[in-house]
Amino acid sequence: MNERTAARLTDFLEGARVAVPIMVAVSPFGVLFGALAVANGLSVGEAALLSATVFAGASQMVGIELFGQNVAPWLIVFSIFAVNFRHVLYSAACGRKIAQWGPARMSFGMFFLTDPQYAETERRYEAGYPVTLSWYLGLALPLYASFLLLSVVGAMFGRLITDPHAMGIDFLLPIYFLSLVMAFRKRPLWLPVVAASATASIIAWNIIGSPWHVSFGALAGILVAAIAPVRNGGNGDG
Repeated sequence: MNERTAARLTDFLEGARVAVPIMVAVSPFGVLFGALAVANGLSVGEAALLSATVFAGASQMVGIELFGQNVAPWLIVFSIFAVNFRHVLYSAACGRKIAQWGPARMSFGMFFLTDPQYAETERRYEAGYPVTLSWYLGLALPLYASFLLLSVVGAMFGRLITDPHAMGIDFLLPIYFLSLVMAFRKRPLWLPVVAASATASIIAWNIIGSPWHVSFGALAGILVAAIAPVRNGGNGDG
């Protein structure tokens, strides 16, 4: 094994190491999606296909809730886009850090750009390490494979879990996302952005409902970040 290959393997394994606790945190979400997909009329194969091609848990939840209803296809597409609009911002932020990959590799990598993928990419970059394709895929591929597998498990056996709230497994994902948010607490405007986003999300949840509160919360945070002045010394990547 030459030095270049060894470096790529090291980066890949480092990414995979980072993926392990994330897989634990998202596992209930994958199982829940599979169970809900079957409950809404999808087959096990269709649930697996949806995870394999969309790979965005929140928008998948929106899709399965709308597929079985008398809803126009364009509205389903629009709803999924609205929930996933934040990924446009994710790709813009990450694009500057992986420009050396080239257009084809960047396009491939963006398919895996989930919330934890974005957060860990930002964290690695801010720590002063290069965001290599090997590291990125080391993180992305285990997450992708585990979510796909858990979707199938949920579709096949999810009905055996009668009350996930009683078991507390539905709380793992919120805890993980809270840890992601706290990891950025040293950034300029962190507190005003988080406060605005949280307030808008809560209001939207009570007035409009899920999943629109995600988009409204994101937009509120974006507006505060765009309007409020940033003190000198900010890193410009926020």
